[in-house]
Amino acid sequence: MAGSEARRIADDLRAAILRGQLTDGDRLPSQAELARQYGVTNDVARQAILTLRAERLIVSRGGRGAFVSRFPLIVRSSTDRLTRAKTRGPGRAVQDADTEPRPRAVDVVVEEVRADEFVARALDVEPGTWVLSRSRRFVVDERPVQLARSYLPLDIVRGTAATYTDTGAGGLYARLADLGHAPTRFVERITARAPYPDERARLELAATAELVFEVHRTAFDRAKRCVELNVMVLDAAAYELEYQFSA
Repeated sequence: MAGSEARRIADDLRAAILRGQLTDGDRLPSQAELARQYGVTNDVARQAILTLRAERLIVSRGGRGAFVSRFPLIVRSSTDRLTRAKTRGPGRAVQDADTEPRPRAVDVVVEEVRADEFVARALDVEPGTWVLSRSRRFVVDERPVQLARSYLPLDIVRGTAATYTDTGAGGLYARLADLGHAPTRFVERITARAPYPDERARLELAATAELVFEVHRTAFDRAKRCVELNVMVLDAAAYELEYQFSA
């Protein structure tokens, strides 16, 4: 019942946007206002708002409400983004290749954790070995769009700037290069799936949001050692994945 009510509210608001009754920059009624108008709970109204955001028709601005605005897709060019990030000048971060100059924020948590079997296999260490974990949440245009967690061998990064919340100009890969382990090859595997409950909450996804992209990237140095495993979860409604191939 709640799902059908949320769809009804979303359908009405969507129609108003597509007919031009609500135009770019217009503020939508608040969740409380929608709840009163439709006789539903605030949570049902929130799901309607999140549905429209997943459709890229509106943006949520913290503390100010939801506004009509087409969220431009983030184009993630997986064939050259890492190369560009390394070659376009000092101080560049990998995310610059995707979102610059759009407003971006990131939350970072760094800790030492024991490698499970998946992480251990990627880094070629024994399960239970202590490794460095760097967990991030990326927000673009005030919208959470990506969760990422990197795992790195402690024998390489222990006691270095790679363990800092802010790794400095050029980011993590620049610090690995400083340590003599610059990545020379990357492998990415991408799957699509439904978000897990904690991912849905952290990415602020609607209950009707069906897909995230899960990306596993491994980085190898010149000696063919895996120096990073990065597990990323992307809001599929916010990204376009671009690939280019030579014939």
